[in-house]
Amino acid sequence: MKSDIEIAQEAVMLPIKDVAASIGIAEDDLELYGKYKAKLSDELMERVESNPNGKLILVTAINPTPAGEGKTTTSVGLGQAFGKLGKKAIIALREPSLGPCFGIKGGAAGGGYAQVVPMEDLNLHFTGDFHAITSANNLLAALLDNHIQQGNELGIDPRQIVWKRCLDMNDRVLRNVVVGLGSKMDGMVREDHFVITVASEIMAILCLADDMDDLKRRLGRIIVAYTFDGKPVTAADLQAVGSMAALLKDALKPNLIQTLEHTPAIVHGGPFANIAHGCNSVRATKTALKLADYVITEAGFGADLGAEKFFDIKCRMANLSPDAVVLVATIRALKYNGGVAKEDLATENLEALKKGIVNLEKHIENLQKYKVPVVVTLNSFVTDSKAETDFVEQFCRERGCEFALSEVWEKGGEGGVALANKVLETLENKESHFAPLYSDELSLKEKIETVAREIYGAGEVTYSAAAEKELKRITDLGMGHFPVCMAKTQYSLSDDPKKLGRPEGFTLNVREVYVSAGAGFIVAINGSIMTMPGLPKKPAAYGIDVNENGAITGLF
Repeated sequence: MKSDIEIAQEAVMLPIKDVAASIGIAEDDLELYGKYKAKLSDELMERVESNPNGKLILVTAINPTPAGEGKTTTSVGLGQAFGKLGKKAIIALREPSLGPCFGIKGGAAGGGYAQVVPMEDLNLHFTGDFHAITSANNLLAALLDNHIQQGNELGIDPRQIVWKRCLDMNDRVLRNVVVGLGSKMDGMVREDHFVITVASEIMAILCLADDMDDLKRRLGRIIVAYTFDGKPVTAADLQAVGSMAALLKDALKPNLIQTLEHTPAIVHGGPFANIAHGCNSVRATKTALKLADYVITEAGFGADLGAEKFFDIKCRMANLSPDAVVLVATIRALKYNGGVAKEDLATENLEALKKGIVNLEKHIENLQKYKVPVVVTLNSFVTDSKAETDFVEQFCRERGCEFALSEVWEKGGEGGVALANKVLETLENKESHFAPLYSDELSLKEKIETVAREIYGAGEVTYSAAAEKELKRITDLGMGHFPVCMAKTQYSLSDDPKKLGRPEGFTLNVREVYVSAGAGFIVAINGSIMTMPGLPKKPAAYGIDVNENGAITGLF
């Protein structure tokens, strides 16, 4: 059986200008990065703005096993299947972070015969967007520390600096560091922190900004610290906005690549859904909607994280209204939620499936709360038995959901035709009445508790003393109307990764709260989730290499 990278490297790609032409984009509207990658020009986005919108389809999933369950693979395969049916479709995805590529989860190009290419470029550096975000983030950090060093005219309290440096790599030892050691000329000694680039507020801002003017407004609102008398200090106060925007000028433009079957894919932005808002950029999604009849986008991790934030943050801010949701499940993930050990997931086990399917049930119920039609798909594995598949199909139909088997990993677009037809049938016969879960007028605590109870199934929410204090400060600063971005483990509906299935009545602990004033939301950190992940005992990096011909091996 060929590996994902072998399949990708054997693919015959079309020049990206030809892929662009298939959706009406002229070569003059492309900023080429070689033959197979391009950025879309600002002029194109302005020109298509008056076009009618296509249908917006969100792909999400149940809580994954540690290896991931093929949400991106399904998104890519579904886009290819629309192409098989003669439909004009675009896939709108996130860019991969280097952290998972060298950690445990691998890349984010899809898998098997449902991939976007060039796979190695996408997973490693791509068009430099993440590096630009990292540089802008750390420029702001440098300007902040330099301001203090050069006399601290703004009266910044070094004990109340909230802006963190970032790096697009899993590096646990940088979570908590001391900076400024050495002589007086080396800066003030203080505790500092790093987050992974995808958790930077700059990433969120880039993904939510409409254009350069909006980007600069948002950058200016970033709160970096507080003064000795408790007043917020912003990036605008530090005169950082122009230089940060200059670094982000090209990164703000969405990237165009293709699938193995030449379906156009707009890939832009990449926040994680467990520690950030987990959606690709608003610009990418809106541009795709103006260029195609059907747009397939995905949100990170399970629906309790990615889909909730897609609906309650991205759609709320960007005035988007999804027309259908595809909920991805796998037999192995359901059995894992039923208590089966990872090494035993290939064996038929109907009892464990019946026990674990409550996780799927909860995600169906959650999605239906947003009043958007749901199609459930099983991402097929060769180890799945017919009895297991039949059981899941019957379970879904009893809950008012359409169901289709997806075989896109093995068969590409052809393996997604059944799913594509179910989605088309749903779009034709079921109307979406999308509405967010909560209103802007609720207090921040009420928003947190609404998500915790309605989406996670919590019975109670507790707050650390620091979280309580910060919620009050944010409200007093006039930002109590912001939506909430919940950071928690992806492996459970709760904040405890060991609570599988459908935990109920548990206590969710909010340990930390901070405001992303530029992005326009509040981050509530729950349980033990980290904004700078660590590497596993055997990182994926051990298996990655490059040969004498420059071909990369070991990426997945």
